[in-house]
Amino acid sequence: MLLQRGRRLEWFTVLWNSMEGLVSIAFGLLAGSIALVGFGVDSVIETSSGAILLWRLQGGRDHDTEERMEALALRLVGISLIVLAAYVLYEAVGSLVYRQAPDASLPGIVLASLSLVVMPILARKKQQLAAALGSRALQADSFQTSICTYLSAVLLVGLLLNAVWGLWWADPAAALAMLPIIATEGVAAMRGEHCDGCGGVSGS
Repeated sequence: MLLQRGRRLEWFTVLWNSMEGLVSIAFGLLAGSIALVGFGVDSVIETSSGAILLWRLQGGRDHDTEERMEALALRLVGISLIVLAAYVLYEAVGSLVYRQAPDASLPGIVLASLSLVVMPILARKKQQLAAALGSRALQADSFQTSICTYLSAVLLVGLLLNAVWGLWWADPAAALAMLPIIATEGVAAMRGEHCDGCGGVSGS
């Protein structure tokens, strides 16, 4: 039952973020918005993380196999967090150096607002399930979903500040402030240090 709930959450993650990524990148390119395109790239990375967890949450394996898969899934999620951190750094520095401000984008504002509602709920459900299953990989994935919430807030604030007051630097500055959190969690996940009290996945 727990594994089925986990698979449903990850299927929702994959489908939502696939839609979010396509819409964000498309409208980001139309508006010339690096922040919106970057948000779409994050959604693609979140989709890959969800796919990793779907693979991880297949039941019916012996304990040793479960442990090996847990460790591998955790490292893969950690790698996706590092990739996310590198991309955010690249885009934020580029935006500051070249003073790249996005045009006003109503679709971007609507999408970021929706994400701010959906992602915290999804992250909380993943955290609760990770605790019940004892899955470090799912716990790391829930953190990545939380990052998507923070990036949604950054995107929304950046788009609004630029559209209303012309403060083009607000978005990249806020993104840079999040980098230590993202990178630290990614390195910890790759080392298998995330959620130290967690064991292997069990349940059905």
